[in-house]
Amino acid sequence: MLKLYHNPLSMNSRRVWIALLEKQLEFELVDIKLDGDQLQPEFLAMNPFHHIPVLADEDFSVIESLAILDYLEAKYPSPSLLPNNPQDLAIVRMVEMVTVNELVSAMNPLISQMMGFPGSEDSQKLEQAKHKVSTGLEFLQKLLGDRPYFGSDQLTLADIVAGCSVPLLPMLDFPLTEYQKLNAWVERLIQRFAWQTTQPTPELIEAFKSRMQTLMAQRQHNL
Repeated sequence: MLKLYHNPLSMNSRRVWIALLEKQLEFELVDIKLDGDQLQPEFLAMNPFHHIPVLADEDFSVIESLAILDYLEAKYPSPSLLPNNPQDLAIVRMVEMVTVNELVSAMNPLISQMMGFPGSEDSQKLEQAKHKVSTGLEFLQKLLGDRPYFGSDQLTLADIVAGCSVPLLPMLDFPLTEYQKLNAWVERLIQRFAWQTTQPTPELIEAFKSRMQTLMAQRQHNL
């Protein structure tokens, strides 16, 4: 059976979790607590870079969420999460890469502010982050166009990747009201079983915030 080594608060892990659910595959979830589990010899044997997620398929391990998504799509092609048309396939890949390389990195200062990390109230950095997020959202909305999903009338890998990031923005004091098509797309996604199943609870988020704030304060004290 497939095993997904993950953490429920990880956007990267959630992408794979959602894909497994959407493909209706049997799998086992293995929770990795990021305060040391990722440094244990058993985990490092699968991923020496001590990152999640890791997908274990018998004796074969796949790291990096986008690589895992491609592996699942190739091994379990039905239901398909990739379009066949070259232009639509390019749209899917662009959405994936822009989300990972541009949007998520731009969101990090907003996440730090929400978490209450030291130094996260730098107004200039926050404004720069919001500008970058706006650029990313405008690009994604243009790629979405009038379709219900990216590059298709059916769910694609692009929706899974972007759909683990964009819906978080209202929580980060960045409403989607100016992006009506994306806002409607988010509403479609969050109605799906896979999104509802993988949505972290408020209690889990608050517990993580408290734990991380304590850890950051300890690090500041030791400097």
